[in-house]
Amino acid sequence: MSRTCVVAAGGTGGHMFPAEALAREMAARGWRVILATDHRGEKFAHGFPADDRLFLDAATGRGPIGLMKAGLAILKGAGQARAAFRKAEVKAVVGFGGYPSAPALIAALIDRRPTLIHEQNAVLGRTNRMLAGRVDEVASTFPIAGREGVHVVGSPVRPEIRPLHDRPYAAPADGGPIRVLVTGGSQGARLLSEAVPQALAALPVDMRARLEVFQQSRAESLEAARQAYLEAGIRAEVAPFFRDMAGMLATTHLLVGRAGASTCAELAVAAMPSVLIPLAIATDDHQTQNARSLVGAGAAISVAEAEATPRRLTSILAEILADPARLSAMSAGARSVAIPDAAGRLADLVEATVAKKA
Repeated sequence: MSRTCVVAAGGTGGHMFPAEALAREMAARGWRVILATDHRGEKFAHGFPADDRLFLDAATGRGPIGLMKAGLAILKGAGQARAAFRKAEVKAVVGFGGYPSAPALIAALIDRRPTLIHEQNAVLGRTNRMLAGRVDEVASTFPIAGREGVHVVGSPVRPEIRPLHDRPYAAPADGGPIRVLVTGGSQGARLLSEAVPQALAALPVDMRARLEVFQQSRAESLEAARQAYLEAGIRAEVAPFFRDMAGMLATTHLLVGRAGASTCAELAVAAMPSVLIPLAIATDDHQTQNARSLVGAGAAISVAEAEATPRRLTSILAEILADPARLSAMSAGARSVAIPDAAGRLADLVEATVAKKA
């Protein structure tokens, strides 16, 4: 029977995308892969590259009663996981954060199976913080302040994004189109949906005539964004979601968006210049920390949410978009901090951990 690896992740894209990339890499190495999540993760599970799926009881809560209920749910989920792991002869469990990853990791710790966690952000999330001192190895996308022995392997990106690292970046040609991609996170995207169209609409007329904008927008802001672009004479496609993100990044000159861990990793791999507006309510301000590697490499400008007014964004965008040489330098900076083989590095660590505990 093939060796079996469990990847455990919370039901958000930030956790699931790197988990999916590792799952593909482990399968390519001959491992059998099981996805462990809770029922919130079912929307990602259908296309997840796993041989089997475990939907375990898990919960989060606040206050004494809420935390007690959450703890009981996680312990129940751990019991479910232990039974499934014995049957499947699981050799390793890799957690990607989020409370739904806790039952699988706790089950593996109880049974002394090899365990790893991968932290996507520059600050450990609550579940990973709780388990970091108990698992065999800790891997991360970025260095984590105050923690030694962390393996900085990068963040595994979606398979369609990886090839972008090998394509040359082409800055806007003189007089040619300038393509801007605007993306938004699952929380607080109203600012991006409303402030960015206003900022682009205030650019000089000659620059607006060259713009081609593709913007993800909240449903309630779609029409306002479309109208702002129409009145400014800007060619724009505004939609709640774009499926072919790799295809769009391949032809984009500048991205404006949040600074989630997956976004930062994909921007680096795609060698994409960016203006980042970290989510102000992110736990421990981790998005600002995530953006630092790109900012430090000259690949991105980070604007605090409180300062991201249309007027401020117009000033920043006008300066960058008018300078093709700067865009090319920003792209080179992004490429310099990319780790395109993050999935392979994490898979190597999984196999080394299993060998060490054999």
